[in-house]
Amino acid sequence: MIEDIRKAVNAQLLEILGALHEGADTILLLGPLEPEFWKVFKSTPEAQDGQSDPLDRWSKRIISQLAINFKASTHFPSDGPPYPPFISWALESGENWASPIGMLVHQNAGLFASYRGALRLNGHLALPAPTTSPCTPCAKPCKTACPVDALSKTSYNVEACKAHILGPDSKSCRAQGCAARSACPVSQTYSRRPEQSAFHMRAFLGE
Repeated sequence: MIEDIRKAVNAQLLEILGALHEGADTILLLGPLEPEFWKVFKSTPEAQDGQSDPLDRWSKRIISQLAINFKASTHFPSDGPPYPPFISWALESGENWASPIGMLVHQNAGLFASYRGALRLNGHLALPAPTTSPCTPCAKPCKTACPVDALSKTSYNVEACKAHILGPDSKSCRAQGCAARSACPVSQTYSRRPEQSAFHMRAFLGE
């Protein structure tokens, strides 16, 4: 069954970025399927109607329809408070780990891992075996890439980060995406479009 779900998810330019069992259920974490996701998203009604939160609204429409098709329920990062524990789910999936700078790192998406929503299905679907963190053999360039040292294993200096993005921005984080995320060797193979990262930066700044 999970392969049927995967095909349906991929057809919507999403992919399964983690899966786990919780109680009697299976949870599938869904994120963008790169590199085509952003090009397709830009042509959707939500991206073009000028209203707020276009990506969240698109995600809820598409994932809710997938849930109907597969008799599943949904979770979204914006639901709450209380908010669904996407970070805990991701870590439990065996496909995501805590990186040296605290952010989640995914085996394929690197530090560009993001979650648009989750499907919860009754029963335990067969899941792939856990893999190992890509950070283990890595030289960890993410640790020195941030120009203001805003990121560490245990903390995130949000104000320093925002001040850099709104200032001279020596690393072009605003237009190209977070320099630390981009430094990850796995991120560099993920083919996320810079304009997508810029969109998320604007959302981070509340613009």
